[in-house]
Amino acid sequence: MVQWRGWRAADLPELTGRVALVTGATSGIGLETAAQLARGGARTLLGVRDLERGARARDRIVARHAGASVELVRVDLACLESVEDAAREIADRAGHIDVLVNNAGVMAPRPELTAEGFELQLGTNHLGHFALTGRLLPLLLAADGARVVTVTSLMHRTASGAGLSEPADFKTLPHGSRWLGYSRSKLANLLFALELDRRVRACTGSAAVLRSIAAHPGYTRSELVAHASIGQRAVIGQIAQVSTGIIGQSTASGALPSLYAATHPNAAGGEFFGPRLGMRGAPIHVKPSHVARDKALAERLWAASVEATGVGYEELCTPR
Repeated sequence: MVQWRGWRAADLPELTGRVALVTGATSGIGLETAAQLARGGARTLLGVRDLERGARARDRIVARHAGASVELVRVDLACLESVEDAAREIADRAGHIDVLVNNAGVMAPRPELTAEGFELQLGTNHLGHFALTGRLLPLLLAADGARVVTVTSLMHRTASGAGLSEPADFKTLPHGSRWLGYSRSKLANLLFALELDRRVRACTGSAAVLRSIAAHPGYTRSELVAHASIGQRAVIGQIAQVSTGIIGQSTASGALPSLYAATHPNAAGGEFFGPRLGMRGAPIHVKPSHVARDKALAERLWAASVEATGVGYEELCTPR
């Protein structure tokens, strides 16, 4: 009897002719996601803030997978002007986008604001991706059944939804806590992914036009976790590093839910994928928190995000 091993990167379908964009692709889960999409044959755009680091990431991917098509696009998700510039550049270079993986993020940094004055985590993790997805919407709709994969976290379960209804709330950390700020941003990611799916269905009558899917990597040994300890007390940082080394899975494993959502033919819009064992394991369908399934909260967050970014997703309901 053959034991079910779960889905692996080796199971990726053929992606030749597809165009994929992965944000935060210089390291960790983003780099691994981009590398596997490129290995599958997709023309893969690395959305990076630092072009030098991006070039090193591109070279690593090409060294691993000879003949891979990998390009750089500079985008700083903490600056809405940069997001707009990046979307314009991508439109000049590609006629469509088949896969957009909203992966980039910051975790529990020192309190800081984006270029527009929003709290850094919510501004980068959610608002930056909200604006980027909206700016790229014409390219996504030009593809044959494009997918938007938004990466969230198990920590979305610790957020209450407070501070996600008004742009004014986007400028401060909830209770002054950067960890609660991170949880809030990850809840916003999941609310956005599910609400985008609902709006696609409402406007087009078919989720096949554009699939909006959420994924979380479980507990992964990545630079994001390591950087989150910077500025913390030494003992806390050491404990975090040790526990991550023991419990955390590899970035290759952490990328699997995103890759499954981005490529598996049975991954449907509005679904949420994560590791089988919660923090590690092969990707399976998982259930969002009760707050993440709050449609009224998602609608309020959407309206506030449109006001904050100036990106309205008008093309979604425009007859084509």
